[in-house]
Amino acid sequence: MATPMSASSFIRALKDEGLTVVEVGDWRTHNRNHVGPWGPVHGVMIHHTVTKGTANTVRICRDGYAGLPGPLCHGVIAKDGKVHLVGYGRANHAGSGDDDVLRAVIAETALPPDNEANTDGNRHFYGFECENLGDGKDPWPAVQVEAMEAAAAAVCRVHNWNAPSVIGHLEWQPGKIDPKGVSMAGLRRRIAERLG
Repeated sequence: MATPMSASSFIRALKDEGLTVVEVGDWRTHNRNHVGPWGPVHGVMIHHTVTKGTANTVRICRDGYAGLPGPLCHGVIAKDGKVHLVGYGRANHAGSGDDDVLRAVIAETALPPDNEANTDGNRHFYGFECENLGDGKDPWPAVQVEAMEAAAAAVCRVHNWNAPSVIGHLEWQPGKIDPKGVSMAGLRRRIAERLG
C-alpha cells in the first residue's frame, strides 16, 4: 500500500531515470479526483492508444472524448521515447478489473486470469498510454519500449516495488488486448534488470 507521490516527485523520478519529459498544460492538477479517490496506489499499468501521430495522441489522452473525459493516463509515451505528462491524480485509464489480479500485484506474485471486472483500477494504478495503433502491425520502436521500461521502473523505484507491480491493461480487464505487440513478461524482465 502506498500513497501516490507528489507531481513534483513524479516528474523528478522520470527525469532521474533518464527520460525526456514534456509537460502539457496544467498536468499537475488535471485529474478526475472529484469523482473518486486516487490511492492507495499499488502498481503501474501499460496501455496502447489506438491512435496515430504524437500531437493527436497527446491531445486525446489529455482531453478524452465523448463518454470518457480526460485525462486518460498520467503520461503518454510517444514513438520517439518522450514522455508527455497530461494529468496527475485519478485518471480514466484502467477502468474496472479483477480483484484477484490486484491482490497478486500487491503481493508481487504470479498473475491469475483476469476473469472479473469488479474493482476500480483508476484508483490504484499509475497509467502510461503508449502511442500505437494496437493492430499488431504498427511497430514498437526500440526507443519507445525502452522508455516504457524506464517510466515503469521510475515509479517502482520510488515506491520500492519490483517488476511484478507492472501490468498490461490486458492482464487487468477481461477483453482488453493492450499493449498488443509488447510482451509484458519481457517488459517485466527488462524492468527487473533495470531495478537490479
